[in-house]
Amino acid sequence: MGNFYRDGHAFTTQTIRVFDHDFPSFADGHVIPHGLFDLKRNRGYINLGISYDTSEFACDSIFQWWSAEGHVAWPNASSLLLLCDGGGSNSAAQYLFKQDLQALANRIGLEIRVAHYPPYTSKYNPIEHRMFPHVTRACQGVIFKTVQQVQYYMAKAKTRTGLSVAVNILDKIYEKGRKVVAGFKDTMRILFDNLLPRFNYRAIPMPQ
Repeated sequence: MGNFYRDGHAFTTQTIRVFDHDFPSFADGHVIPHGLFDLKRNRGYINLGISYDTSEFACDSIFQWWSAEGHVAWPNASSLLLLCDGGGSNSAAQYLFKQDLQALANRIGLEIRVAHYPPYTSKYNPIEHRMFPHVTRACQGVIFKTVQQVQYYMAKAKTRTGLSVAVNILDKIYEKGRKVVAGFKDTMRILFDNLLPRFNYRAIPMPQ
């Protein structure tokens, strides 16, 4: 966030001077969006982080959606299916994400199935063409100065086919450089599929 150029047009009474390069040293802060898209309901949910894009942040974002909307929209759900990119905070190659996913499954008491898109194929993820372009359009030309401003404009995203987007702020400070706890691989309840196990697996909740 800061006085940085953004693509698009805005109606103003005078010229707004901004930096044309987004050097971190010029920033007033940063915001990290983590999006979820409910295909059946055509409903988006974005959590805005203010610290770091970590696997814990990604899983907390899913928990926030489930607590705010998911359990109400799907009261009889016995499992969740997540279509994830192959890299980033929910990387298919990181056991840290699997560890946090296991903790999430335990927390909500539901099996979580994950299907990662292989590298360079995330453009086929429905969220990439059914939600994010409309969120980007709602924010065109806006100079972001506060996280509340980001929240306001992202929540304005909508389409004629009924897309709506809820935006929440997660102000927790996440730790960088976390390591997988010793022995996790021996005790985890992650079941890998026979077909493409690197990208497809399930997190089974611990018995209550």
